[in-house]
Amino acid sequence: MDFWFFLAILVVIALLFIGSYNSLVGLRQRCRQAFGDIDVQLKQRHDLIPNLVETVKGYASHERGTLEAVVQARNAAVNAQGPAAQAQAEAALSGTLGRLFALSEAYPDLKANQNFLDLQTQLTSIEDKIAAARRFFNNAAAEYNASREAFPAMLFANSMGFLPQDFFNLEESERKAASVPPEVKF
Repeated sequence: MDFWFFLAILVVIALLFIGSYNSLVGLRQRCRQAFGDIDVQLKQRHDLIPNLVETVKGYASHERGTLEAVVQARNAAVNAQGPAAQAQAEAALSGTLGRLFALSEAYPDLKANQNFLDLQTQLTSIEDKIAAARRFFNNAAAEYNASREAFPAMLFANSMGFLPQDFFNLEESERKAASVPPEVKF
């Protein structure tokens, strides 16, 4: 009797462990897929920026500082690794793009240029897709983190390599900077 009872308890514990482990593996893969989706959208955004800069150059060539800032911010965003670093780099890129779009107000010919308008529309569409992909990633990360902190996964998650997943959030200073409209001076 004691042997069968002990064996039943071991089987239940093994099933809990296997179920929790498999659940964590699936959730970790969902986080990776969601982060990959963000990367795809960011790559499209990064690929549009050189075309946008070249279009603006033809109309506002003496705005060199703004154009260089956009290119530097784009390069930093392309090279950023991980959710936290990418969020920071993308916030800086969004700020410089805001200044670039503000330039179009000072150059009516640029504002009316069809190529510029098309690029601006594409970039706006990609921004919406990035926001959706970030929400999906953050949801997947929250679900994964909650599962790894729940019993029985909490007993083995860290030792089995299931580390906490960072969210794709802006830090407080970046959130404040992103909420301030760009200042344009001539």
